[in-house]
Amino acid sequence: MNVRHLTFRLLQVYVAVVRSGSVSEAARQLHLTQPTVSQQLRRLAEAVGEPLLQSGHGRLNTTEAGRELYRASRGVLSRFDDFEDYLEALRGGKRGRFSIALVNTAQYVLPRLLGPYSHAFPDVDVTLHVGNRRQMLTRFERQDDDLYVFSHPPSLAHALAGRFLRNPLVVVAPQGHPLAQRERIGMSELLEERFLLREPGSATRMMFESWLQEHGLSLGPTLQMASNEAIRVGVAAGMGLAVLSEHVLPPEHPDIAILPVADFPIESHWQFIVRRDRRLPHAALGFLSFAAGHLDECVETRFVANELELMLGRLEVVAET
Repeated sequence: MNVRHLTFRLLQVYVAVVRSGSVSEAARQLHLTQPTVSQQLRRLAEAVGEPLLQSGHGRLNTTEAGRELYRASRGVLSRFDDFEDYLEALRGGKRGRFSIALVNTAQYVLPRLLGPYSHAFPDVDVTLHVGNRRQMLTRFERQDDDLYVFSHPPSLAHALAGRFLRNPLVVVAPQGHPLAQRERIGMSELLEERFLLREPGSATRMMFESWLQEHGLSLGPTLQMASNEAIRVGVAAGMGLAVLSEHVLPPEHPDIAILPVADFPIESHWQFIVRRDRRLPHAALGFLSFAAGHLDECVETRFVANELELMLGRLEVVAET
């Protein structure tokens, strides 16, 4: 048998003839002419080198070689039917994989989306990479991931951002702090207090320092700490005050008080970031679509829908080109 002469079309024609038992019926099903079907059967028999069909009782029946070819043909075609189903699921974002890189603070937010998403799309593999802002910017520059989550996106021409959630920054103090019972506090009253800060380059620290500069203020003593969790524990233990994302605080935080500081909270937003020069996997696009439709359910009414939907529209244009 000369396998090089076999084609999927020949196998499809042969399977249709065997199933229907008739050249004319197979031609009707395949929208071909009878001479075309007969010609395809001759080519197939020549490629195999054995007779495949014989007439009997008013229909075409398979020879012994023909029966084996039919089984093999069905096996091949069914595998490609499965592959077609796989492609349909892949293109619909129901299968596949993608990776997300997020700054440390976002780990308090994203699980509220990823949990429902994983239940809805169990065949999609999602890889998470968590680190500080500097590490995530390095990953962005190396194009290591498909999606990125920042509260202060990189100002780069090839970065496309879509806001999806408010990220209010609040001043926190240990419970029982003398000013915790006040209705309103000026930041100038807190400048001699020690503030616990993240490393330089942290988005929260950048925004707080920018706010201080805009108001002509500067901090007194500070203590740098490696993580939001360490700062939260440090504040609860009375080590100092801090400015933290409200999302870092658990729903019940009896050891920590949010101080009513004037002009606070500082408003920022969590944003999905993608590279304009990187084609997103179907699964990643599917996740963003899921986010656009489900964030209201996951995080009450803090979803900035229009920006994320606009971002998706731009990505779809890129995917089509």
